[in-house]
Amino acid sequence: MRYASAPSLSAVYAAWVALVVICTFLLPTGAAQAQPLITLSDNQQNQDVSAASMMWTDPAGKSTIAQVLAGRTSLAFSPSRAETVHTLGEGGALWQHYRFALPRVSKEQWVLEFPLTLLDRITVYQRSDAGQWESLTAGDTVPVADWPTPGRYAQFNLNFQEIGAHDVYVQIRNASNISVPARVTTNSQQTQRLQVDYLVVGTVLGALLLLIVTCLTQSWTFRDLTYSWYAAYALLLMLTMSAWTGVAGHMFWTNWGRWSDLAPGCLGVLTGSSALLFIRHICCGSRRKKWFDTLLLWFGLSGLPVVIAYALMERTLAVNMISVYLMTVAALGITKAVSTWRRKDVIGLWLLAAFSPTALATLVLIGHVMGFMPSNWLTRYGLMIGLIIEVPLLLIALNMRSRQRHTVEARAQAIPTRDALTGLLTAHLFQDRLQQTVTRLERHKEPAAVVYIKLINYSYIKKTFGVAVAEQSLLRSVIKLRRLLRDVDTVGRVDEAVFGLILEGNTDRNAVTELSAQLIAAGLMPLKGLKPDVILQFHAAAVLLGERAGTAIAVDADLTELIKYMDSHTRRPIRFLEPENTRPMNLEELSEHEAAQSDPGGWPASMKANQVQLLRPS
Repeated sequence: MRYASAPSLSAVYAAWVALVVICTFLLPTGAAQAQPLITLSDNQQNQDVSAASMMWTDPAGKSTIAQVLAGRTSLAFSPSRAETVHTLGEGGALWQHYRFALPRVSKEQWVLEFPLTLLDRITVYQRSDAGQWESLTAGDTVPVADWPTPGRYAQFNLNFQEIGAHDVYVQIRNASNISVPARVTTNSQQTQRLQVDYLVVGTVLGALLLLIVTCLTQSWTFRDLTYSWYAAYALLLMLTMSAWTGVAGHMFWTNWGRWSDLAPGCLGVLTGSSALLFIRHICCGSRRKKWFDTLLLWFGLSGLPVVIAYALMERTLAVNMISVYLMTVAALGITKAVSTWRRKDVIGLWLLAAFSPTALATLVLIGHVMGFMPSNWLTRYGLMIGLIIEVPLLLIALNMRSRQRHTVEARAQAIPTRDALTGLLTAHLFQDRLQQTVTRLERHKEPAAVVYIKLINYSYIKKTFGVAVAEQSLLRSVIKLRRLLRDVDTVGRVDEAVFGLILEGNTDRNAVTELSAQLIAAGLMPLKGLKPDVILQFHAAAVLLGERAGTAIAVDADLTELIKYMDSHTRRPIRFLEPENTRPMNLEELSEHEAAQSDPGGWPASMKANQVQLLRPS
């Protein structure tokens, strides 16, 4: 009997273990299938209820609240899970069932909100005081003015007056794939959070608006149309960000339900196409890749047809179309920035740093719209963060490119007036300045000195060391001249190795001699580290215009002849034109002479007086 009882005990033990195992697997399943109960407590005023409901997908989307209530037990409601992506299509609907428990009368007004701006239509059903089921509807396809509580996203007040459990049903329709976040909070907590959200969004929009005004002002000031295009692009950015964050639907087009639904996609496509055109414009074209610039141009211009097609096509197909378009635009823009950077153009680096965050945020947002990733803070605020980074960096790149273009334009305008190598005045403009100086001397007695400086060893340097070293010597000569001259003095290149100076207000030969001596001494000083070691030898020929009257042509000819025939080994490297020997006629004598010419007697007044005195009898 003892041996017979042993197997029975073993069997009982095995059965008990099996029962425990079965219960271990069955109990969680039964608990998961039960309706979650959400307790509303004043101590916990903000709860995420994304995974605290039962859900059921209606493929046809034709079930009413009465049918759902009647077939509640037979419908395949299953527990919801956070971050679940639902594929509903054009006609499908997602039903959610929430059960809230109010343990005691709350002092707060509770709000059920769905912080998702890209939501076509959402309807909330809850019982009224009379026990009837009432519905409230919001979403992009409904004008914000008709929402129960207008805002950036759908939010519904929970009208719980009695203590106990309360059922709430939610019907969600959305053509594209969607992940629906849900949150229950008190009215005070929601108000505080919305104020912070609008403060951030308002700051960004205000900065964009200030940027637009600044760009328009700069465009008017500098006569640069590029700033106007950037202002238009910034306006599109502002409208796009407003549409994706729900601010535009709440503030700008509250009565346009259809446009509220289309605005994020349409404005997003226009912003992407304009960004591509702006990148193409600011990066400039490449001679070796003209086909790529043409591709950027056509993709940028195709934004408007894509917008029209998006508005007319079936929504699911339209969302896929603009998603592919925006991803292609982002890839082309980044490729253009990288290729510009590889050409050793720093603008490409700034563009890459500016557009990379926005392109990444756009890809994340497209991934969310297409159902590849759930709704989170990155999908809600990623685009705003990307724009905050992009706008100032893009403005820096624009300013750098604008300065480069203005510099090139200034050089192009200066080509007829400036020497290409030294940047000094050309010979004919120097002659014009010399003629003006001579005219001022004759009319207003404004003194000046003219000096011709010749680099006498230029031919030797050019023959011995080559053209590059010779041109470098001319540039060194100009630098030494600039250090000695004043801002009011004029300097020009009158010959291959001859520079002309006009020293305004100079009446002293000693000052001219001192300046010329300083230049000669500076040329003889070797430049440290210069290879080859070349010194500069100067001769100077000068004239004080007050000592020698004449035309500008005559002054130029005399100075050119003087400096041309100076011996290269002379001990007098500084020479002046000799003053004229003739003396100017006195103005009083000139007036008397003119009077004598008009007098029939032909005698000057003084001579006439003497004549009268002599003829008077004694």
